[in-house]
Amino acid sequence: MTIDNKKFKIGLLGATFSTGNMGVNALTAGAIQSIIHEEPEAQIFLLDYGHYPTVFSLQLLHRTLSIPLLNMRFSKNPFQKNHVARLIIYALLLKIFQLSTIGKRLIAKNIYIKAVSEADILASMAAGDSFSDIYGLFRLFYITLPMILVVLLNKKLVLLPQTIGPFKTWIGKLVARFILKKAVLIYSRDYVGLESVKSIIRKFDVADKLRFCYDVGFIVDPIMPNRIDVGDLLRNHQQERQLIGVNISGLLYMGGYTRANMFGLKIDYPELINEILNFLLTDPKTYILLIPHVFGTDQNSENDVVVIDQIFLKYQNSFPQRLFKVSGNYNQNEIKYIIGLCDFFIGSRMHACIAALSQNIPAVAIAYSQKFIGVLETLSLKNLVADPRSMEKSQILNLIHEVFSQRESIKQQLREQNPKVKSQVLNLFHEIRLFL
Repeated sequence: MTIDNKKFKIGLLGATFSTGNMGVNALTAGAIQSIIHEEPEAQIFLLDYGHYPTVFSLQLLHRTLSIPLLNMRFSKNPFQKNHVARLIIYALLLKIFQLSTIGKRLIAKNIYIKAVSEADILASMAAGDSFSDIYGLFRLFYITLPMILVVLLNKKLVLLPQTIGPFKTWIGKLVARFILKKAVLIYSRDYVGLESVKSIIRKFDVADKLRFCYDVGFIVDPIMPNRIDVGDLLRNHQQERQLIGVNISGLLYMGGYTRANMFGLKIDYPELINEILNFLLTDPKTYILLIPHVFGTDQNSENDVVVIDQIFLKYQNSFPQRLFKVSGNYNQNEIKYIIGLCDFFIGSRMHACIAALSQNIPAVAIAYSQKFIGVLETLSLKNLVADPRSMEKSQILNLIHEVFSQRESIKQQLREQNPKVKSQVLNLFHEIRLFL
């Protein structure tokens, strides 16, 4: 990777465009958009895992950016030159030799260490919700080792708006305490995260570096795809009918990564989806559009596409010209545009819900973790969260009916507050620059 020394350099950790998860993509795109808003000529690179280095193309409304991925590895072979464990050893050696001739040679020899060393800011997104041990310790170390690398290289680490915690294990709390103490700025996208940070490092004064900011996904631009494949929906759509978008999570459908009700839902998620669809389709004035937010074709993975295909096949003959699905692949901007076609939205992926809410579309979020409640609470819309960890199916259906009946007032509330939300996110890196 060639570096122009005259440009302001920012490395983003825990952010990538290489997964099929449009939530992660939206966070990455939102962070970059905020950077460019503050520093139009900033040099941005992603420091994340991948088999090969690559350059991503990101389309903003008025320009196209090339964003390189500096790929690390997290595999069983620690002898790879870009293995994160090996890079951490390099960083430890540099702490010993500092600016000696040996230290300078270590930096010059390793492009990964060199890129981090030359960056003005290293900012971690932690995939939005992975700075936690809710997904297991393996995932926690996967996401925090690059942060530890930055700290060991004595670089400025900023935690961008994300869900912080929960940390249930003593190892998780130990790792979190180390990183939170070393970070120069800590942003939470919910109020619970602010208190979580204070409780983890309660003997350490964090008041001057602890901040709140809305989720950066709010500023991702909806961009019309070259082609939208939703069957005959767009040709047959009648204005008097309401188009309801339904996002179904492949992760919840398979029971989480453990496939054994990992998130402790009180009710069976596949049954809940069936109940919701049956409930919505009883109203002849509605269309239903099934919308994936995690793409893929692997039958055994967490993607939404495979599950949506199965459900569509199950229902399409019973409700012809009433039930449709999104087919094809779309990036974070394009899928947001498609969500923007809806009049109402129900989603099990949080950033699918954010894509709706940020376009003034009332949405019910089917929650599987605290992050849903935390983020919607910041919008004074906690009442839009249906939590199957504590609610019965009948309660969730009643909530959907209630929110749907109040959709016009909710839409007006979103119109009034979204400009403020987006303005704060757009100016996030302005605040960061001023602090640093």
